[in-house]
Amino acid sequence: MKAATSGHRDADVRAWLPMRGPLMDAKTLILAALQIAIFGTVFTYGLRTTRNDLAYVFARPGLLLRSFLAMFVLVPLAVGACVYLLDLPQPTAVVLAALSISPIPPLLPKKQSRGDAPEPYGLGLLVVLALSSILTVPLSMTAFTAVFAQSFTMSPIAIVKVVLKMIIVPLAAGLLVSKVLPDLGRRLHAPLRLVAAVLLLAGIAILLAGTWRAVWAAVGQWTVLAIAVFVLFGLVVGHVLGGPDPRHASVLALATASRHPAIALAIASDNYPGEQFAPTLILYLILCTVLVMPYVKWQQRRVPLPETPSRGSAR
Repeated sequence: MKAATSGHRDADVRAWLPMRGPLMDAKTLILAALQIAIFGTVFTYGLRTTRNDLAYVFARPGLLLRSFLAMFVLVPLAVGACVYLLDLPQPTAVVLAALSISPIPPLLPKKQSRGDAPEPYGLGLLVVLALSSILTVPLSMTAFTAVFAQSFTMSPIAIVKVVLKMIIVPLAAGLLVSKVLPDLGRRLHAPLRLVAAVLLLAGIAILLAGTWRAVWAAVGQWTVLAIAVFVLFGLVVGHVLGGPDPRHASVLALATASRHPAIALAIASDNYPGEQFAPTLILYLILCTVLVMPYVKWQQRRVPLPETPSRGSAR
């Protein structure tokens, strides 16, 4: 594996994100916006999740086990195969590894409705995966480090800190507010979700504007192929293991193929502070969006839309 990207790509990135001066402040603000976006997203998941959602998942242990297998075993193995077989730049290998162990998909409920998935499974699964990530994420990254020692040198302690700060704390806070102040939680959900979505999109748009040359440079060196394998393999594995219920299949397929970029960026940046991962992450987001859209459209045609319950009967 190549330890560094091309000189042209590095020059483009350094030109936009130098390590000092006003643009460093811009970089800090963008990273803060992405972190607030994931904090708000996970917090709203906690606000929406009820005991019935968790009961729905735990009442189906086979489905839960297959969900873990798809997200935390098979996809990381596919990433490992890409690292082993392809001459990937280090940023690509690290980003894909970080994405493969991230338990939070971006805006899953919105995709859920597009894929016509039952809400209890999506929310319950998300909470279970998020809470278990305190163990699964560092263990998975330790396995990557052991197998690919020259490619990954991520600290389990640093990863645990990211998981606590960006997943466990906001999720627990959302669950607590939903339990203690349910009316406040219902009022907060919609505006917080909107703010989180806007911050995520704005952060990504600014990163793309500042690194588009580097994004274009990242297209080579097997990066596009590796990202496409990640997304398509995730869709297929999630769909197959989520079945036979097509609505379960759509949730797991989307959750397996689509991981939150802010978590991956935090994991990668905390372990490789001198490396630039934004171009590869943006390329992943672009390819993921393009590759996932046909699947969502197919699921919309395949599964008839259920009747939408009123808010009073939803919980």
